Amino acid sequence: MDLSFFTSDGDTLVPTPMALSSWSDDQLHGVAVSGALGRAAERAVADLGRAELVPVRLTVDLFRATRMRACRLETTVVREGPRLCLVDVHLHQDTGGDGDGDQEQVTTARASVLFLRTGEAPTGEVWMPQDAPQPPPLEVAPASDEPHVPYLRSDADWSQNFREHQNAGRKTTWNTPPSIVSGEPLTGFQAAAAMADGTSLTSNWGSRGVEHINADITLTLARRPVGVTVGLHASDRVEHDGIAVGTATLFDREGRLGTTVVTAMTNTRRSVDLGSDERARGDDV
Repeated sequence: MDLSFFTSDGDTLVPTPMALSSWSDDQLHGVAVSGALGRAAERAVADLGRAELVPVRLTVDLFRATRMRACRLETTVVREGPRLCLVDVHLHQDTGGDGDGDQEQVTTARASVLFLRTGEAPTGEVWMPQDAPQPPPLEVAPASDEPHVPYLRSDADWSQNFREHQNAGRKTTWNTPPSIVSGEPLTGFQAAAAMADGTSLTSNWGSRGVEHINADITLTLARRPVGVTVGLHASDRVEHDGIAVGTATLFDREGRLGTTVVTAMTNTRRSVDLGSDERARGDDV
């Protein structure tokens, strides 16, 4: 079964039902949007023939709802040098027209993606934390590149049952996302870019569900993931007057990869009750 967020139609990406958000029946979730933006930037650098560059930072602005309609990704190489490449990506959609067939194109999201050339390790000693988050045991979550329901840990131990984790505990997730585009293999960077949106779930999921919607995503990477399965471990959260900043550590089975940060606003009138969500059964992707 080919599980993906989009199908390709020439230069456009057409969302599949897997890209549908829990916030609305005509809105893409941030996992699909961020994954598509990251994919476009990665392809732009590949087209430059710069295989020595690695993605180190993705910043996504989600300033308008991306609808369940065709998406066009436009990339611009802002700066290319011997040791770096900076790429901007804009996601465009038609508004659907005014009833007379006229279409207006709008930008719904954008990303700035930085790629750097790797180099030699420093010769001196530098502090790094030693307490890396741990993935679920292999007997609980066997190694696999196949998409699956996220494994979760909170006040409850690792499981795929969302109902068990609708609490005020510190959240950790472990997930393999679907491919971004049907028929294309998922890359490690695309997996990290997509799952970075899960920082909002990791940091803002409480005892009454998810009552915040994130307006941006920032992902930093010291290396690509090994494989396409990554975890997020909530590392910090600050909230004041309905504005929340959540930070998570991104990791795989080899250790820490980097960090993610999201800024979110309260959205209590349309909160997502994951304790009663159909995904709580843990039997569907």
